[in-house]
Amino acid sequence: MNLVLFDDPLIRQHLLPFTFTRPVAEIRTGILTIREKWEAYLKQPASHLTVDYLSEKYPETKDTDTIFINGAICPDPTFVKAVRSLQKGESLTKDDLVLALRADHFAATGLAKKDYPADVTVIRQLWNIFQYNGAQLRADFQLITQGRKSQPLTDPHTRVYAPENIFIEEGASVLASVLNASLGPIYLGKNSQVQEGVLVRGAFALGENSIVNMGAKVRGDVSVGPHSKIGGEISTTVIFGYSNKAHDGFLGSSVIGEWCNLGADTNTSNLKNNYDNVKLWSYVKQGFQSTGLMFCGLMMGDHSKCGINTMFNSGTVTGVSSNIFGDGYPRNFIPSFGWGGAAGFSTFQLEKACVTAAKAMERRNQVLTEADKKILSHIFDMTAHERVWEKKP
Repeated sequence: MNLVLFDDPLIRQHLLPFTFTRPVAEIRTGILTIREKWEAYLKQPASHLTVDYLSEKYPETKDTDTIFINGAICPDPTFVKAVRSLQKGESLTKDDLVLALRADHFAATGLAKKDYPADVTVIRQLWNIFQYNGAQLRADFQLITQGRKSQPLTDPHTRVYAPENIFIEEGASVLASVLNASLGPIYLGKNSQVQEGVLVRGAFALGENSIVNMGAKVRGDVSVGPHSKIGGEISTTVIFGYSNKAHDGFLGSSVIGEWCNLGADTNTSNLKNNYDNVKLWSYVKQGFQSTGLMFCGLMMGDHSKCGINTMFNSGTVTGVSSNIFGDGYPRNFIPSFGWGGAAGFSTFQLEKACVTAAKAMERRNQVLTEADKKILSHIFDMTAHERVWEKKP
């Protein structure tokens, strides 16, 4: 059986800037990306049906009998059972949303519809990524540790609470720290490091080869993908991978893409002084919309960076390859390839942005491919209208 995860066009737009550079199912929430969750449940590889400019990097595998699943859906045992029971020519829907279908090619019409009666977790909006992260951490922990044995924690100077909720992969190390898993599980990926003096409260996941720098405070419902570094104080946040928030400063109720770097003492507000619900920039609305949440911090697209002492207001969205620095609070929406801060912006030109991206990736033994460059070029062109400073009077 062939497995393809498809992008719902409207949901994909709502999940920009993260879906500028990836299909919806490559979003991480919990320990795993949505694709990795489905592959773990169905025990087979998945490909993507996404927009044209991403399809070279994320090609679709075609077959005469394929299950197509909405890439925004986080699987659970009940929904997986419903997907497995689909016959060819049938689709699963809920409230006019196509959840899954089985056919030889993708078709949203002409199929026998089956209404799905149970609840299903759908990542529809940016804030859902961190909002659902705690529940997804707990679900993923059960999924990937069931029937397996954790590596032992051998450091005599580390204090552990609820050790049955801690899973340590091969090569992971912890020194002179406190791991409190009484409120949620703690997962440490292969060859990850928790350095001296770290305070961790679950739920927490640390990806393969990632590091928690000494003295950090992790306050719960935090996911860090592979090859990343974190430090300072972090709460209710998802870092996709290959990104650094290595120094002091607070990051809360936020989502950070790949290949990002937050300079020393960067701080993010996730609560307004008047306790109003936070608004976020909507690429669909081309304006700000309410999240309905009191707590919401920073949404930072891939390859974006900020300098030391950067201060982000609650509800800030930065696009792809933005570079933020300087005194004061920058605007709450920073377009892709923006260069500057509160004093104003200019354009981070595509050629220079690609050079910077290549250097950052080289530090992790990764290569900026021609496909990656084409994606960045497409994003540069499609977001030109957002860089209002480029417009001539």
